[in-house]
Parts: sequence; structure tokens; C-alpha cells
Amino acid sequence: MPRTRDKVLMGLGGAAGLSVTAWQTMCPWLKYDLQFMKVGKNLGKKLAKDMEARRYIIEMFEDTVARCPKKTMIIFEDREYTYEFINEQAKRVANIAYEWKLKIGETVAIFIQNSPSFIWTFFGLQKIGLGVAFINYHNRSKPLLHTITVSKARALIIGPEEELFHAIEEIRSELDIPLYLFGKSNASVPHGYISWDDLMLNAPGAEICKSLRSSYTLVTPCIYIFTSGTTGLPKPAIVNQGKAIGFSKFLLFSELGPDDIVYTTTPLYHSAATLALFSVMEMGATMVLRVKFSASHYFDDCRRHGVTIAQYIGELARYLLHLPESPQDGNHKIQKMIGNGLRTDIWETFQKRFKIPKIVEFFGATEGTAAFVNTWGRVGSCGRISPLLNYLSPAKSHIVRYDPKTDAPMRNKEGRCIPCKIGEPGLLISGIPNPLVYSQGFYLGGKAVNDKKYVRNAFVKGDAFFNFGDLVYLDKDYFLYFKDRVGDTFRWKGENVSTNEVANILTGLRFIQDANVYGVEVPGADGRAGMAALLLKENVEFHTDLLPQIYHHCEENLPVYARPLFLRFIKAMPLTTTHKQKKVDYVKEGFDPARINDPLFRISYETKTFVPLTIENVGQFLAKSRL
Repeated sequence: MPRTRDKVLMGLGGAAGLSVTAWQTMCPWLKYDLQFMKVGKNLGKKLAKDMEARRYIIEMFEDTVARCPKKTMIIFEDREYTYEFINEQAKRVANIAYEWKLKIGETVAIFIQNSPSFIWTFFGLQKIGLGVAFINYHNRSKPLLHTITVSKARALIIGPEEELFHAIEEIRSELDIPLYLFGKSNASVPHGYISWDDLMLNAPGAEICKSLRSSYTLVTPCIYIFTSGTTGLPKPAIVNQGKAIGFSKFLLFSELGPDDIVYTTTPLYHSAATLALFSVMEMGATMVLRVKFSASHYFDDCRRHGVTIAQYIGELARYLLHLPESPQDGNHKIQKMIGNGLRTDIWETFQKRFKIPKIVEFFGATEGTAAFVNTWGRVGSCGRISPLLNYLSPAKSHIVRYDPKTDAPMRNKEGRCIPCKIGEPGLLISGIPNPLVYSQGFYLGGKAVNDKKYVRNAFVKGDAFFNFGDLVYLDKDYFLYFKDRVGDTFRWKGENVSTNEVANILTGLRFIQDANVYGVEVPGADGRAGMAALLLKENVEFHTDLLPQIYHHCEENLPVYARPLFLRFIKAMPLTTTHKQKKVDYVKEGFDPARINDPLFRISYETKTFVPLTIENVGQFLAKSRL
């Protein structure tokens, strides 16, 4: 009896009389598809079953509690918390929130650092059908007020840390909702706040009647996760109950099992941590949670707790590589590391040094309609978009040509998008797999903010796709590679320049720890010229001898139009809380020595190096230079 994957191939090739073997001979990349389909078939069935049964996140949690109540769900600061204990606390939260008389789908915001209390507060609010806004606990002032306000929260629950209290105090006069504060009794709670501790102490521990959430649907809000705010104020991405069901299956692509112990230092307000938490909860596995990332404690934690799967984001791997080498580097039980944003230039070095059997890199967006995962260990890749997998996918994905001048897909004379060729970078778009799940849009905030994320009439009149805002490309085996954010690509001398590509070249120099590359406006010139903010390694002192080395390295590895014309040497790399580089302020400052206190240099083709750029000589440079 042919297996499902063989039936698919025989069906595709039937008209031509091709066998499975013939297909694999003609298309060697099919072997990767078949491996993926082996895992994906079962996950697809499970996802469809849960969607049809309306088995929402809170039902999954309660099912797991019933199945393995004494199993450790969370390890935090060396203390273990069972599924049963987390549920007992969640029931108290639910009984407190029930008294607020809020409607199904209304929102409560939580401003809590990584901790078990974050988790049981979330599940407690879910028990009575409330949406939960995960507020970034690093935000302050205007961004903090904005995230609370735009979420339409009816109440705010604040963690016990003093810095969180002070952050809310700064904006309290502009908040018109109840404020519940951890860590204080009624006797000591500041004016304007309500003691959450006393409420929890006195709350009933009885289970809330499930009929209270009987009106749940796939579009009932589950959580709001905010974008990182690298290009403006953060936007609340909608994760409704239907999408949350999908979140709970994602890490199962890595064959997560109930005996696995998953380590995360990622903020719980971030979608990567939510994927891990929901998957761990669904499987009945264990999560080791840390307040925040610490390079020096990362592998110590993994060794102490027997971690089998570790999570990473952004530049964490680079920080770990900066640690002094140790005989203990490979002493752990980690079988897989799962995450996104691992740069190609350090992938193999990191994997070899720390003896990681498998790295699973994925790609997606919280508000996106599709996600991609590289389960094959192909260095630098973040997934696959093959003809077969795309044919089988409910969210058809395409890479189309992008015009940076209009910040939109290029169109042919019929007004349709133009697909990219293999190896050609382009804009990633994906179809809308379940119109009901995405009927509210991608963000909370109305039609205008959501319309910007659609690409309409892409291939036929009336179609609609989600715009990832990312430039990617495929290799000959249909492996997917991230190239750049569209806002991070600039045009110079008639060519598109990838900031990510230039940064990877610059960090190939032994003395550069990190590089932030961006385009700056030059008076009288079209486009934007390349500029790099460079962070030297800790043991490296700046000296002008480094400048010709940078010049020659760029000359040897980059085309003329992609070479940075300006350099500034910085003391620290500004990052978001999810370790993405901040560029907005650097772009605004440009190469203006009147606004920049860092050492600033411009290219000198005559001397084949970079020379100082100062208030005294910048005018002369612009008047006489050839850029």
C-alpha cells in the first residue's frame, strides 16, 4: 500500500506515467520534501482536528493538567512548579477576574517579567475568556503608555519589581483603568493601586465553570503581542484563539516530546517564547525559564537542568561565542537549538564549538499567515518553499520582485506581481489560509494599519496576500534564506544594497564584534550611501591602523556600490529587547559630525583607507569628493 507522500507524487506524475523513483531522479530536491512531509502530515492532522473541535489553548492546558498533574511544567530560579500548581494559581486569578464582570474577548494587560506568575496569570485570564495584552516590560514613557492604551486594556496587572512600578508611576496620571500591583499588601500598597497579593491570598481556588467561555470562537482574542517598534511605535499583533492553536503545534516540527526539557531566556511577551510555552504545555514537557539572557549562565543552566532543547533569538549565539573557550563547552544534553536570526557567518563555528547536534532555524512573523522551518540543518537557511510543499500548503507563498523606491512589489504591464528566479532576492508574500482566523486583520487598530500589510491583485484580480516586509531568496534546492528587511535595504548607484549582507562581511574581520549598516542621504546624490556603525571586540583598542584593513576587506568582498562610505565607531550596539539592531536614530544622524560624538570617518579612494570626518572638513569633502 503506497504511503501518503508516495500517493501525492504518483498523482502529480500520473499523467506522464512517472514513478516516485523517476520523480526523485528528475528532482533531487524532493528528498527534502519527503522528509518534511513525514513530520508535517501528522501535525497537519492534529492541527485540523483541534481547529474543528475548537480545542482552544485553555482546553489544551487543562487537558495536560488532568493528564500529568504532578509533572514539572516550569523550572524557575531552581524551583520546580508542577502543572497542577500552575493551574491552582490560575484558578485564583480566574476567580478574581470574574468579579470584574468583563465580557468575553475584552482585554487585560500584564506588565510582568519572566516568571511563573506571568504564566499562571495568563492561563487564569484565559479561563474566563479574556484576551491578554503582553506588555514589553522594557518599555517606558510614551511607548509604554501607547501599548497599554492601544490594547484597549480594561485593567493592568503589574509585576513586583520596583522598576516596573516606577515605569507605571511616570504615566499613571494618563491611565484610567484599575492598576493591580504584585509584591504589596493592602497595608503597604501605594495610593492608586490595588494589592494583587492580597487578592490572590483571599481568592477562591474553585474551578471556574467552563460555560463562561462557551461563546469562544476561533476569532476570540487570545493574546496581543507587540511588534518590536524598530520603525515606530509598537503595534499589537492579533493572536486569536485560532492562531494560538497553530502556535501550540509549531515546535512539534522539532519532534518535541513529553520528556524534553526546553530552555528559554526569551521574554515571554515575545512570540518566540509564546511558541515554546504553548508547545511545551500541549506536549506536557518542561520549560526552564530565566528572567533574562545571560551568556555566562546559559550553558550552566542547561547542564544543571538536563536541558534537551534550547531556544535562541537574534544575536544570542554571537554573545555565547564571545565567552572564553572552556572544556565544558560541549558538556550538556542539548540535542537541538531552535530559534531565528542565527547569522550564516557564525552558524558552523557555533555549532561545532558547543557540539550542538542540530540547529532548527525558523522564519515567520507574529502577525503572518505562514511560517517556515529548516529541519534539515542547511546552514543559513530558515525553511523551504518548494513547488510540492507550496502546492500542499494552505498558505501559498511567493517571492516577488520589490521596488525600494515605491516600497512595494514591482508590477508587470498587466499590473501583476513578478515572481523572482532562483537566487534572486525578492519580497516574501503568503496567502490567507483561513479567512475566518484572519477576518479581524493582522493588528488591532483598524483598517488603515492593516491595509498596509496586504498585497492585493498579486496574480489574479481579487486575490490577497500577507506582506512579510522581508527580502528572501531560494537556492536550487528551494531552501529559503533571509536577505534583509525591506526598510533595511537601500539603493545606491542604481543598485539595491543589503544591509545584512554588508554587515556579515564586516563582521568577518577578526577585530569587529558587530556591525550596524544603514543608508544615509548625501546632498546632491541620488539614493542613500552606505554607512556602518562598528563595535570593536572587547580586547581591541581603536587605532587608525584598522581603517585600511576595513577598506581592503570591503574592496575584496563587496561590489563598489555596497561598500560603506562612512564609518562610526560605537561603544555599545543599541538593540531592541529581542536583540534586533536599532537603526532609526543612526539614519537620522547620518554622517553629520555636529550630531555625532563617536569617532567618525569617510572613505578615501586616494589613500585606500578611511580618514577623519569633522565639522571643519565635511563641507570640503562634499564639495570635492567623488562618491
